[in-house]
Amino acid sequence: MPGTLTRWEPFAELGELRGRLDRLFDELWDGGLAPASGERTYAPAIDVSHENGSLVLRADVPGIKPDEVKIELEDGVLTVSGEHKEEHEEKGKHYLRRERRYGSFCRSIALPEGVRAEDIKATTQDGVLEVTVGLPQAAKKEKVTITPSAA
Repeated sequence: MPGTLTRWEPFAELGELRGRLDRLFDELWDGGLAPASGERTYAPAIDVSHENGSLVLRADVPGIKPDEVKIELEDGVLTVSGEHKEEHEEKGKHYLRRERRYGSFCRSIALPEGVRAEDIKATTQDGVLEVTVGLPQAAKKEKVTITPSAA
């Protein structure tokens, strides 16, 4: 009986272990170990860029209406939060189907000193929230000449 050599991959099992852990946490979440309110929270990914003297934040918020988003500036921290609730009911001759989706999110980002709430604008389009923060003008550097005094 001829033997075959099998290459040993010491980290091959880690990918499988991660998949198992991900499934376990998904099951725990769906199985009722979600927050006490039953509401799911998530943190949308936010891209931050510096464009034309402004700070631009873009966040993916699919299915969330503009009136469900709240943007606040307090103590130099910009907080973007929102809550979405949706119910759908479909009745047929021999069935009734109800679907409910709900969740909330909250993200906070520290801003440079001197940003004013009046300089913040927000828009949504195609499920993307765009917040433009007007940055304060930096103080101009001035050269000071020192002349020695005669004593």
